[in-house]
Amino acid sequence: MATHIEMPKLSDTMTEGTVVRWLKSVGDQVEIGDEIAEIETDKATMAMEAFDEGILSEILIEEGAKAEIGATLAVLRDEGEGDPAQATPVMEPEPAVAEPPAPAPAPAPPAEPAASPPAEPEPTVTEPAPALASSPQVTEDASQASVASDRIKASPLARKLASAHGVELAGLTGSGPGGRIVKKDVESAAKGGSNAPAEEKEPIASISPPPARPEPSQDSAKSGPPPPPLGLGDHRVELSSLRRIIAERLLTSKTTIPHFYLHAEADAAPLMEIRRQINVQAEATHGNKYTVNDLVLKAVIGALQAVPTVNATFQGDHIHQFGEIGVSVAVAVEDGLVTPVVRNAAAKSLLQISKEVKDLAARARDGKLLPSEFDGGTITVSNLGAYGIESFDAIINPPQAAIISVGSIVEKAVVENGEIVPGLRLNLGLSCDHRVVDGAVGAEFLSQVKKLIEKPALMLV
Repeated sequence: MATHIEMPKLSDTMTEGTVVRWLKSVGDQVEIGDEIAEIETDKATMAMEAFDEGILSEILIEEGAKAEIGATLAVLRDEGEGDPAQATPVMEPEPAVAEPPAPAPAPAPPAEPAASPPAEPEPTVTEPAPALASSPQVTEDASQASVASDRIKASPLARKLASAHGVELAGLTGSGPGGRIVKKDVESAAKGGSNAPAEEKEPIASISPPPARPEPSQDSAKSGPPPPPLGLGDHRVELSSLRRIIAERLLTSKTTIPHFYLHAEADAAPLMEIRRQINVQAEATHGNKYTVNDLVLKAVIGALQAVPTVNATFQGDHIHQFGEIGVSVAVAVEDGLVTPVVRNAAAKSLLQISKEVKDLAARARDGKLLPSEFDGGTITVSNLGAYGIESFDAIINPPQAAIISVGSIVEKAVVENGEIVPGLRLNLGLSCDHRVVDGAVGAEFLSQVKKLIEKPALMLV
């Protein structure tokens, strides 16, 4: 009996995944727990394990192709089962061989009447729709077209869209792996694009006008004037799953969350001095090197303990106050930004936080984080100091209520006791959700962060 391997839901926000690489080949034996493929989600790339055993008889989604959650990726069969090619019809709900018997008897009686019209083919094409519908010959042709449609290589989503918009799959050219018809091919045909048959472009465009599209968040980038044609040196960059979810979430954040921004400048000299001292000691003991960001994270955790109102999220008819502190750390990766979480951060020492952040950042850049490592964040810290950015305003990471932006430590002239002296200054920014955090509360929280940076010994006790 054939078993379908389906695209699993590997994260809470995942709607589709990309098959990065197959770890098994057709004909390989698969055991329960074997890693069979690498799947790219909206958050990371991870290995997909098998929940059934058998022989991998067919791969339906090639490397680099996308599939929605629940879509069949491959087929397993028991050892000794028939030819792997026989497993293919299992994917189709209506096998092609099941249709021909029904229309077979119908052509017999009208065989003679059907023989005369071919002498005048043009008038039959221009007959009104009711006359065509009543013709036995047309009924047979429609049935055969339906059978042919079932044999066409097309994704389940493409078939569903084609049915909804009245697009004939037989007239399309697939752009997917192996010429497979995918979602964008049907959408192009429905809009009267180059992929649609010439005689169907105008009727389809009138049936499915662009304003009726139900997914504004995914198509927001398509609104406005059409993109210019590609010129010399131009190239099209398709959105990855990660880039798409970043676009959707940040658009939601900026359009649905009322942001307000606060800024403070802290004296970073005490922070740099204590960092120098503990790194000297660390080099002689455990060898871990502390970064400025490690100390800033510790200061943010201490400030949240002092002002717990910020450690919350807006839930429509109420505010949810978190009991634990989870610090999301913004990490730049090749295709965007990810925010793994240091969970239960208030219970961890500076050494534990430093080691955990280094591990999370390294695995984030390798795409090896687990979905659970993105969950549980209650506030985000984004540090662009390493890039020479002195200050910036960050966008809130929903559903959190605040995000801290950390700039670079800059040497500048400052006034102390009426005299101009050299000093080290660190710019801090705070973006708040005004539905949860009021101005005075946000100011108190940012003042606490500044206080702990300027008196770092307080966060080490």
